Amino acid sequence: MLKTAAVVLAFLSFMLLATTSRAQLFPSGNVYVGGAYADSVDVVPTNRYTFRGWNGSVEDFPFSRFPHLSAVLDGSGFYRTGIQQYNLFLGPQLSMNYGKWRPFVHVLGGEQRMTSGGLAHDVIAEDVGGGVDRKFQFLFMKHFSWRLQFDYMHTHMLSATQNDIRGSAGLVWRF
Repeated sequence: MLKTAAVVLAFLSFMLLATTSRAQLFPSGNVYVGGAYADSVDVVPTNRYTFRGWNGSVEDFPFSRFPHLSAVLDGSGFYRTGIQQYNLFLGPQLSMNYGKWRPFVHVLGGEQRMTSGGLAHDVIAEDVGGGVDRKFQFLFMKHFSWRLQFDYMHTHMLSATQNDIRGSAGLVWRF
C-alpha cells in the first residue's frame, strides 16, 4: 500500500508540475504535501498509539460566486511497527486571506483503512480541522506557501470508538 501511495503522489506531482500553460487540471486552487504526526486513542485509555507519516491534499475553488468556499480531497498515511493507517477524505473548506496569511477550517468525511497483523479494517471516518498557510515572499517562490494543519478524526471500528489527532506541516503550491 505504501508503494501505491508513493506512485499516486509521484504521478500527481509530475502532472501538476509539468504543466507550464494555463490549461491545468483545476482552474484555481492548491496542492499540499507535508509530513504528519498522529496520536490515536482507543476506548481503553491505555491503548494509545503514535504514528508518523505523510499528509497531502488537493483544493479546488469551483464556485466563483463563493470565493471563500472550496472542495478538498485529503489523503494521509501513518505508520508504526506492524500497523498501517490510510485515510481518504472529501468535503468543504472555508478560508479567508489576510495579507500573507490564509487561515482555513474544514469538515470532511471519508474512509479509514487500518492494517494490523495482516488484517485490514475499512471504516467510515469524520475529520474536523483547520490550519493556516503563510505565503513566501521570494521572487521565485511567489506561488508557494508554508502550511501548518491540525485535525481531529473520529472512527467507530469493531465496537470501539477511536479519537485520533493529526498534525502536519508542509509546502503548498497555489495555482
